[in-house]
Order: sequence, then structure tokens, then C-alpha cells
Amino acid sequence: MGPNELPRPAARSVVRIVAETLREPMFLLLLGAAGLYLTLGDLSEGAFLLLGALAAIGLVILQEARSERALAALRDLAQPQVRVLRDGVERRIAARDLVPGDLFLVGEGERIAADALLVAGGLLTVDESLLTGESGPVPRRPARPGESFGQAEPGGEPGPWLFAGTLPVAGQGLALAARTGAESAIGRIGRSLADIPQEPTPLQRTAGRLAAALGGVALVFCGLVAVAYGLLRGDWVEGTLAGVTVAIALIPEEFPMVLAVFLALGAWRLAAHKVLVRRSAVIETLDAATVLCVDKTGTLTENRMQLVRAWSPAGEWSFGEAGSAPADAARALLVLAADACAVRPTDPMDRAVRRLVPGGEGEPAEVWPLRPERLAFVQAWAEGEEVRLVAKGAPEAVFALCRLPDAEVAALQAETARLAGEGLRVLGVAQARAARLPDDPAAAVFDFAGLLGFADPLRGDAAAALAEARGAGIRVVMITGDHPATARAIARQAGLDVTAGVLTGAEIAGLSLEDLAARVRRAEVFARVAPEQKLRLVEALKLDGEVVAMTGDGVNDAPALEAAHIGIAMGGRGTDVAREAADLVLLDDSFPAIVGGVRLGRRIFANLRRALTYVTAIHVPIAGVALAPVLLGLPPLLYPMHVVLLELAIDPTCALVFETARSDEGAMRRPPRRADEPLFGLRQAAFAVVQGLSVLVGVLGVYIWALAAHPPATARGAAFLTLVLGNLVLALADSSGGRRLFALERLAFWAIALAVCAVTAVVLTVPAVAEVFRVAPPPPGPLAVATLVAVVTGGWPGLLGRLRR
Repeated sequence: MGPNELPRPAARSVVRIVAETLREPMFLLLLGAAGLYLTLGDLSEGAFLLLGALAAIGLVILQEARSERALAALRDLAQPQVRVLRDGVERRIAARDLVPGDLFLVGEGERIAADALLVAGGLLTVDESLLTGESGPVPRRPARPGESFGQAEPGGEPGPWLFAGTLPVAGQGLALAARTGAESAIGRIGRSLADIPQEPTPLQRTAGRLAAALGGVALVFCGLVAVAYGLLRGDWVEGTLAGVTVAIALIPEEFPMVLAVFLALGAWRLAAHKVLVRRSAVIETLDAATVLCVDKTGTLTENRMQLVRAWSPAGEWSFGEAGSAPADAARALLVLAADACAVRPTDPMDRAVRRLVPGGEGEPAEVWPLRPERLAFVQAWAEGEEVRLVAKGAPEAVFALCRLPDAEVAALQAETARLAGEGLRVLGVAQARAARLPDDPAAAVFDFAGLLGFADPLRGDAAAALAEARGAGIRVVMITGDHPATARAIARQAGLDVTAGVLTGAEIAGLSLEDLAARVRRAEVFARVAPEQKLRLVEALKLDGEVVAMTGDGVNDAPALEAAHIGIAMGGRGTDVAREAADLVLLDDSFPAIVGGVRLGRRIFANLRRALTYVTAIHVPIAGVALAPVLLGLPPLLYPMHVVLLELAIDPTCALVFETARSDEGAMRRPPRRADEPLFGLRQAAFAVVQGLSVLVGVLGVYIWALAAHPPATARGAAFLTLVLGNLVLALADSSGGRRLFALERLAFWAIALAVCAVTAVVLTVPAVAEVFRVAPPPPGPLAVATLVAVVTGGWPGLLGRLRR
């Protein structure tokens, strides 16, 4: 039957990559130049250009294959997970490993992994619009004795049938897998939800348009130079070659390749740091984040709930390590709490209770999950002719179910605040009895039973990560559904500023957006926040000019994740809905992973900016020395084979040297980039042009100086050497950022530099090769001048960077 997955889109084949590469203007010009040489009988020049074109295509294929491998690794990490029961033990496996006959758990916000039969649990409400197009959710009930999956189809009558790809919006249950993979309803339609979208980012589209536009300009220049050369000098063959050389030199075909490689490998590097990228464009935004909105539970804390305290009007009890037996006097309260926990618990607090008081057999008669208007989980149990209802949830919600007098509520709120002030998460417990099952638990009158206090330790590395974020100019705000006193205690432990107080969900709801923007400018702790109020927080922060990163894990968090500049979903405990709405997914749900993602995002951004600066800068002298001799009436300096050799050095330099460069030491000690600051704007372009003009002046100066005393071939050799060495020095200066030149991280550069210098030495000293390149080895004097000029004109940006540091 095969794995439980739908066919993936085929990866780009080598043939397709070659075909796409051959459509690029530069390669068309190379093939045209090679054809011209071969037509004229210059077999060696034509053969070299063909080999150069093949080598360039080979480099493109290597970089594309590298990117494809990185994207394939990301797709594997993005595979959905499913909770199965095998041999009576719950475990989490990849959804692709689910097989017919497996029992798996379904719950609110988790896409159903296979066509299945609901065999246990309460009423499940499922959104099947993906398959049917109908927006209204469909109720699904547990199967009755004798019912099977059969030939059920989506959108039918209410029954026990669940379908792969659909989304439960309320309830939870246990399902029996019936059809998987291509045999499922969604498999027959042939749609896939698991693939990470890989559309070009806005920056990639801009770079592609720029390269295409410059390609058109280059072709126009090719024609103009050829005509001008032919008319002025009467040599149409040399004119055509000069035009082709200028055109090849003008085309920055590295732009799209550099962006594709950096974004793909950047996403792979982020995944290695436990941050999965769902949308590549977010990599461009990480460097600009000014506010991180994080959940308390599981992000700042370990999400390792332990029931440590119980209180009732009869007394108070403390519990030791998880699994230790509770005191007999507390057992009645804990048994009630266990009856208000899910039979197959996934919530950490339910599990903490079940560890102390394992649940009994059977299924509840009815389940009422948490709702924004009632923050309590209620289960009904049939007991003879009666029904017993047990509630567990936010203390104020439980007080409301009990309809207690104001004085008693005030006393209980004081006890709640005392426990919460110790950093404990506090839940209330109550029960009621009824002659029949009510439609709404609020119709019953509950008797208050007591309070439970859960400890969730702060992550050991959270405080250090928060300090690092603050040092990077990023404000961290904590959002939680807990009691304000609990939030304040945890915030203090983490190092957050609580002097502005704790803003509650009720206060958020009561403020206008403008007033809320003024309040969130100072507040860093938010408590009793409902998921829909996260959206208001995002909107208020954006109104205040912040670049917002927001974390979320629930179904109702999706609007806030979509609205934030950077939506971050929890990979471990998050729902599928949250992950689909997010830009990033934390694979280990920890706050340090977010800060590490920002750190790596700054590195990717800085390296990409340096690479684009270098690509722009080096094309200035290449194009300039191809065009200037034509305008100045000098012998040609560059021919197509020279440009090809330089291009073969530029591509691996961009992909290896710049992409692998480490972060600046001060990367996390500078403020975030302004949101309106482009990756490569006028300032960067101007600096790149200045760098390029510096090398251009040096190369032309050496050429004109050498022509006065040496034959054109010798002068061309000295100038070409200046251009090659200037290129290498410029790459080192732009990639180093003023740091040590001989560090281990520079190994890729020195390997490329050694290879380029060896090839250049062969070009200058081997007569047969020198004849193809129309150069001669320069004597010691011009050789020394060429080396000195290359170091000075290409190296000053590195000296400037060191002085700035």
C-alpha cells in the first residue's frame, strides 16, 4: 500500500536545470561567441569558451543540487506527526508511518492523518471544507456497535466517519485508521497539504527582474559596441567580440543564484537550530524584529507541569516529586480533579493529575471543552440514575459555575492570589449532580471542591536568552492565560520588567486600539489573555511601529500568527492550524531557539548583503575594462575567455565564502534593522560601485602605464593579473567584515584563491594557453605594480571595516 503520504512534486532534474540555465542571456552570449570563434577557425578559443560554458553550467547544477538537498531535508522535518496507540502505549510518529488498523488520537486543531472511524470520545465537530467546499462544520459521533467505515464519503450524513486532511474544530477522540495515502479521500483528489510552499520571495522576484532587465541592456550594448567598433576601426569581427565581451561583463547572472542558495541554505541552517522555515521570505524579516511576543508555558518554562499543592476549605497539602502518593486527606479532591481530566490526556496539567491519581475505566457521558466564555473543562459521568458533572479550570470560571456569594468569592480569590504569587498555575475544581444530562453545564449548580497548584519550572537557559535578546535591542513580552500573580512571579524569575504592571485580557478588550498601543509601549507582561486578544496585541504593536514576532500553538492563535510580521508556531505542542498559519515552526518549543533564530537570521542577512555588494562591485571593473578601451581607442583588454574565467571564480566565491561566513561578534549587540531599510538599497549599491570603480581605476591605470613601455599582450597580462588579484582581495575584504583574515572559517576562500592563482599562473606562463588568452607574462616590475595596485584598490574596504570595528 505504501506510506501514508501523497505524491510529492518531482524534484528539478539535471536536464531541467540545464535547460533553464541555457535560457540565461549570459550563456546564450557565450555560446554565440564560441560559435563565432569556431566559424573563424579559432578552434582553441572556441573550445575554451565551450568548456567554460560547460564549467559554468556545472557550477550552477552543483549549487542547485545543494539547494535541493537542503529543501528536501526541510520537507522531511515538516512531515506531520500523529499520536497513535500501539500495544496500549501512546507514542508520536510521522503521519506517513500510519497504517490501516492503527488507533490514533484526534483533537481540536490537528489535521486528521487518514480516513478513519471514530471509535471513542465525545461529539467531534469537523471542518471538511477542504474536501467538500462547504464552510459549515460537520458533527461526527463515535461509532455504534456493528458500524464500519465502508464506502463513506465526505459531506454525508452525521456519523462516525473521519477523512484525511479535514480539521477537528471542537472535541477529541480515538479513531481507527481505515484508508491511508492515495487510497484516502484526499489522496484520490490528489492534493497535498504537507509540502512547504517554495514560491520565490519578493526579493528573489526583484532580483530576477533586475537580472532580466540588465540582460536586455547588455544585449543592446553588445550591438552598439559592435557597430561603433566596426564603423570606427573597420574591424567587424573584433567589434563583435568586443560587443559580446561587454555584454557578458554587464550581466549579473549571479544575483538570482546567490539569493536562491542563501535562502535555501539559510532555511537549512535555521532548521539545524530547531527553527523550521515555512516561508523563505521571513528570513529577510528576522533581522528587523523589534518585539518578541512569547507564551509563558512551554516557551519560557519547561511545560513540565507537576502538581505540588492542593487546597480546600478543609486544609492544604503539598506533594513531592511527580508520582509520589498524595496524602489521604487530599485524595478526594484529586479524584474529583482526575474525573475532570481527559481519559487520554494530552494536556500537561491533566497528565500531572493522572500521575498522582490514575483514571478509572470507561468513557464520560458527555464532554464540554474549554470555551472563551467558560474557561473550564467539564465532563459528565453516569452514576446509576444520576449524572455527576465535574469541572476543572480557571478559578474565576469555576466560582461562576458554583454561583458563590461575593464574600466567599473574595476569600477564595485571596487564596488563589497567594498560590499564584508563588509562581504556581492555579486551577479550581467543582462538582454537581443532576437527574439528567443537561444541554449546558452552566444549568447545573456546582459545589466548590478546592484549588490545585501546578509548578512549571523556568527553562534554565531562558534568562540568558532573554538578556541576549534585550542586548540586541529586541523587547520581549510574555503572554499567558494564567493568573496575573503567576505571570508576575514567572516574569520576575525570567528577568522581565514588571514595573509597568500586568495587563490583563479584560483590560485589553476594554481599550481602544490607540490606547492599547500606548499601554503596550511600556507593559511587558500580559495575563489572562484569550487567543483572540493576541490579535489585538499584534495590531497595537504594529500601530506603534514595531516589527512583531508572535508565538502561538492553538487553533484560535492563527489570526494573530497571520497578522504578525513573523508568526512562530510551536512544533511540539502546536496544532496543525497554528503551524500552517506560521512563518516559522519551533521544533523544540523553546524561547532560546527563537533568539537563536534571530541571531542566525542576522548572520544570513549580513552575509547576503555582503555577497550582493561583492557581485555588484566586481561587475563594475569587469564591464569597465571591457568597454573603456573601445571608448579610449586602446587595444582590447578583455576578451570573452577572460570574462568566463573571472565568472568561474565569482560563482563559488559567492556560494561558499560568503554563505559560510560566521556572524559578526557584535551582531547581537546592535539594534534591529529598520523595517523600511532594504537588503540591498541605494546606500549598498553606491558603496559597491565605489569599490568597483576603485578596482577599475587601478586596472586601467596599470594597463595604460604598461602599454607605454610594453607590447599589448604584456600590458594585457599585467592588467588581467591586476583584475584577478583585485577580485580576490575585494572578496576577502567584503566577506571578512574587518575580522581575522587567516581564521579557520576562511579556509574556503583560501582554497578558491589558491586555485584561481594557479590557473592565472598557467594562463600567463604556459605559451599555448597564453596565446589563447592573448597575454604575455609581465616582467618583475609590472608584476609587482599589478600586485600592489590590486591589494590597495581591492583591500581598502576591509581596512575601513577594521577601523569601524
